[in-house]
Amino acid sequence: MSRCWTRNTSAIAAAVTALAVLTACGGGGEGDSSTPAADGKPVTITFWGWAKGTKETVDAFNAAQKDIRVTFEEIPAGGAGGYAKISNAVKAGNAPDLVSIEYPSLPEFVSQGALKDITLPDGVRDGLLPQAVEQTTLGGRTWAVPFDAAPQAFYYRKDLFEKYGVEVPKTWDDFRAAAEKVKKADAKARIATFFPDDPTTFEAMAWQAGAQWFKAEGDTWKIDTTDAATDKVTAFWQGLLDDDLVHNDVSFSPEWTGSLKNGATIGYLGASWGAGVLKGTLPEQSGKWAVAPVPSWDGKPASGMLGGSTFAVTKDSEHAEAAVEFATWMATTEEGVRARIGSGTSSAFPAATGLRPVAKEVFDAGYYGGQDIYALFDEAGASIRDGWAWGPAGGTTNTTIKDHLGKVAGGDATVADAVKAGHDATVAELKKRGLKVRG
Repeated sequence: MSRCWTRNTSAIAAAVTALAVLTACGGGGEGDSSTPAADGKPVTITFWGWAKGTKETVDAFNAAQKDIRVTFEEIPAGGAGGYAKISNAVKAGNAPDLVSIEYPSLPEFVSQGALKDITLPDGVRDGLLPQAVEQTTLGGRTWAVPFDAAPQAFYYRKDLFEKYGVEVPKTWDDFRAAAEKVKKADAKARIATFFPDDPTTFEAMAWQAGAQWFKAEGDTWKIDTTDAATDKVTAFWQGLLDDDLVHNDVSFSPEWTGSLKNGATIGYLGASWGAGVLKGTLPEQSGKWAVAPVPSWDGKPASGMLGGSTFAVTKDSEHAEAAVEFATWMATTEEGVRARIGSGTSSAFPAATGLRPVAKEVFDAGYYGGQDIYALFDEAGASIRDGWAWGPAGGTTNTTIKDHLGKVAGGDATVADAVKAGHDATVAELKKRGLKVRG
């Protein structure tokens, strides 16, 4: 598995050069941090996040020691308003000490000067996925503690697949054929859902196909969202939508959840963390779901990464050292992982490779008929494509794509239009920031 993550290092490392001009405006190191319990009283830090099991993890940490007290506030998921809330708090000077940030959004926050560069405790980096470390290391500095990786996976209703005589697809051609068969068997049923509000799911598909949207060449950002890989994915999903072979619903919306409950949607193209989402959303369907590798173009294992989270210290935190200690406990200790996954709602795939057996042990796989889903996640993680890097204007890119994808259902835009609009908006934003851009 380490070979796969190491291959991706070159792409991320190249991005460091261009990001270096951005990180100059980032927060300073930990020299102004308070040592926990230095005056005999516990240090109190604030933490904002939204991932399943976070409150239980905070409670476990507070119960385990007396030096640091963590006050937790649950905020909306990043793309659903959480990132806007964090950005506004940073601008207002009242941000929490620690925040959850997904890998795709980390460069954006770094470029805005919203975060403080940190130092990981001795030995921690060695136990983390090299790729996760690289994604949190920009401009030669460390900006977050990696928590989980998020390889893609396909969740499906095994009872309904059997009822309709549908084979679990191994290729995307198989997936389309299976989608046609599902619709023919039940006019109201669809194999999966296209999420118009979630560009990251589409981006994971492009990543899996071998696309490289962002690439740093010296001090210039090369932006390319019209390569052959992206065009292939765009055309594929446009075809599924045009032929009404997938639903078009907002992710995690009442409509999406309802369609899962009534069997109108019998599959979910998600990531490793999706196992906990389904288990928590549809407890009454225990034993009916299974997990398979995400389909690939040639039938060989291949994956992108859909999300994946980190813990970052905001620039004005006066307790960075304590915040890093807490973040490290959550991400790299058996107690932290047990607390998160033991909540029963999280299927996090730890970036700390040595803790995956713990995750497997704690997660109750009975919902999936006892299937070893962590073995599948391991294989998916090993197949993540190299060559993908995130750009420094992810908010602009994704907001623009999201706005245009929302028009697809009404016929006012195509998936290709949305990707092109995201490209143009990103180029314009980077130029506005004074960065060199090609594409």
